[in-house]
Amino acid sequence: MTTTTLTEWAYPLAESLLADPLPRRWAHSLGVAERARAIAGILGSDAELLEAAAVLHDIGYSPDLAKTGFHPLDGARHLRSVGADERVVRLVAHHSCAWMEADARGLRDVLENEFPREEEHLADALCFCDMNTTPDGTPTNPMDRITEIAGRYGPESLIGQFIRRAEPEILMCTVRVLTRLSAAKAASVQPM
Repeated sequence: MTTTTLTEWAYPLAESLLADPLPRRWAHSLGVAERARAIAGILGSDAELLEAAAVLHDIGYSPDLAKTGFHPLDGARHLRSVGADERVVRLVAHHSCAWMEADARGLRDVLENEFPREEEHLADALCFCDMNTTPDGTPTNPMDRITEIAGRYGPESLIGQFIRRAEPEILMCTVRVLTRLSAAKAASVQPM
């Protein structure tokens, strides 16, 4: 009997929910998963977990799943309903400072009561991957990504206001991940 890995399970699920109805969102999710693979060296045994969460992080946008209009909550609820790994569920629920958007929507207590937060280093890593990927799945930087999101939704929209409020934390997530990457690179350099 063959055992399916977490990523072998996650990719087809995300594709089934995003590829046809939301091809650009699917391209973004693939790009975020690619960023996760690129930083796998600092994640150790959690590398596959992060990659699975990365490809699944936006499934709550799927028309089949959108119930509350708050995609982290809708995605996490669906994942829980299909028996997904609890850590993946929590990462999806809280990806990219979702608690701040939940607060603006009056859903913070719901989000935090249903889904405890995952370890900070993993939450940082998922935020880093998401905020360093364009809507089309190509690499970018967090400042351009935040500006793109605010511009797409409008600065006065709930999302536009949320992303600007989340900007300092998004940038700190990026700094923490880049610091870990730099330390890992320095540790791997052997003196001659």
